[in-house]
Amino acid sequence: MAAADSPSAALLRRDLCSRGIRLAGKMRSDVVELLDTYVERQGLDASASVAAVEGVPAAAAERWDEQTGTQRLLENLAAYRAFRALLAQMLEEQREQLGEADAALGRALAAVLLQVSAFAYHLEELLRLESCGPPSEEGAGPPPSPHLSLFERKLRGLGVLRELAQWAVRSARDLRQLTKPGPGSSLAPSPAESP
Repeated sequence: MAAADSPSAALLRRDLCSRGIRLAGKMRSDVVELLDTYVERQGLDASASVAAVEGVPAAAAERWDEQTGTQRLLENLAAYRAFRALLAQMLEEQREQLGEADAALGRALAAVLLQVSAFAYHLEELLRLESCGPPSEEGAGPPPSPHLSLFERKLRGLGVLRELAQWAVRSARDLRQLTKPGPGSSLAPSPAESP
């Protein structure tokens, strides 16, 4: 753990967090743009209410300010791994549903999927820096695809994209918290924070 406390490790952590904040901001911007396109192309109402999507953790967190840096990173990583699987599923359904008829929507979905994958890798790098490494992805495949009607799949996609936009905001906030001095910023829990 001494390596994680060295000045060069602290600078690298700050640099990784800063880049992550920029990535999260860009991703949120692209997801909001994709949401507009998705609603329009799928013939949905932008104000449609969508139930929580199975397999996607909610971006809202209880006692957010009490979390350690490691907890923040692990929750973010789990969420982006789930989004990677869900977006891949959405992309496949999009291709089956529309074929090449709506290539622009498919390209936009693929671009966001790439950003989510890159962000998950970025979070893994931050965890490696702290000598705790990312958890394995065994069994982290996409949730079984429920038998949904076409309309239900469209609504599920809307829910996935809305929650992803919220996660991008939370991720930037989490990474900003990691760069602040004081409790909750350290990636490893201090003795006082240990259970």
